Amino acid sequence: MLIYSMGVSVDGFITDREGGFAWTVPSDEQFRFHTEQVGELGVYLCGRRLYEAMVVWETDPSMRVDELRAAFADLWCALPKVVFSRTLDSVEGNARLARASLAEEVAEALDSTPKDVAIGGATLAAAAIELGLVDELRSFRNSIVVGGGTPFLPAVAESIPLELIETRTFGSQVIFERYRVRQT
Repeated sequence: MLIYSMGVSVDGFITDREGGFAWTVPSDEQFRFHTEQVGELGVYLCGRRLYEAMVVWETDPSMRVDELRAAFADLWCALPKVVFSRTLDSVEGNARLARASLAEEVAEALDSTPKDVAIGGATLAAAAIELGLVDELRSFRNSIVVGGGTPFLPAVAESIPLELIETRTFGSQVIFERYRVRQT
């Protein structure tokens, strides 16, 4: 299964108008939940900006400030990642640059593991959604309206029917929503 999951504002953006996303910093409760979800993955497909934001977990020992962050770093370091970029010549950590089309890389990732595969980065995920490759949408809806920025979901040519399969409200008032794409 291919999963797209991001923190999002009430008005549907993953970054604000200046590209900031500090408002998505998770509470410890939510961070534990994220760590559990990462532990269920077999491969992570990511765009350049997401890769650059997350590589610190593989390269900076200071990220391991406590047991919770160390556990996440261990899982993130072990997780194979495929990075889609037109500008990077190399990547660090347990990552490789994509060699094929998005559809081919998704198929290869899904074939390489019995676990779920995640995709992250708005532009990359939008392309996967447009190709009908995404099976599940997961959002962490933060209690903020940012009024513009990078949208969580792309404009689509046709409606995508969804089935709500899970919700959870964290103590920080972030609401997790999990939707499965219904096959028509």
